[in-house]
Amino acid sequence: MKKEIAHLRLANCQVFFDFDNTITTFDVLDDIIRRFAVNKDWIKIERDWQRGKIGSRECLKRQMKLVKVDRNRLLAYLSGIRVDPYFKKILVKLKAGGVKPVIVSDSFSFVINNILRNNAIRGIKVYSNQLNFSNGGFSLSFPHRDKKCCLCAHCKKNSLLRKGGDAKIKIYVGDGASDLCAALHADLVFAKGRLRDYLRRRKRSCIPIKSLKEVYLYFNGAGTHGTQRKS
Repeated sequence: MKKEIAHLRLANCQVFFDFDNTITTFDVLDDIIRRFAVNKDWIKIERDWQRGKIGSRECLKRQMKLVKVDRNRLLAYLSGIRVDPYFKKILVKLKAGGVKPVIVSDSFSFVINNILRNNAIRGIKVYSNQLNFSNGGFSLSFPHRDKKCCLCAHCKKNSLLRKGGDAKIKIYVGDGASDLCAALHADLVFAKGRLRDYLRRRKRSCIPIKSLKEVYLYFNGAGTHGTQRKS
């Protein structure tokens, strides 16, 4: 059964953000793979993942083996990435409401933290995969995977359930396949792209968005637009 969230109070909420193509305006990790892979084999790997032949952890491990870029060159690339201009406005609004938002991502902390730092964003908790430079390549680790499930590199559902604390309303903002499980366990979902399409096919409610502007306007209106939550 579903209930309406009326007169949303931010103090009762925990807000989770996907990173690529949600906080950023395009998928940065996909672009890194496209730019710096030594060949086009990453395309077949991507198709295998899309068809469900492999999980996202195996997909990332195989694709990142093809990426050849040194630390300085990658840092130079990341220095040009800008976040959605409404993200900072949302952070100000959430801080005023006593909310400490969380980023949950299938990307890597090195990428995310450098982009946030370059955009003068600090103090936001990030749960993601890990990347270190090692012997001319990358050393990867997946500290937030679910050992019982081989589908996701980062089990965002577990992160949402474990990091939600005592919040009465868990809010999720995302765009893609890696966000689906978390979105299905959230009370209020802002969805774009593939996530929006997945939820619609499953007849699950969400607020469709094109950018973070709609999220900011919703929070700024204290949630009076009348949407659905599951109970």
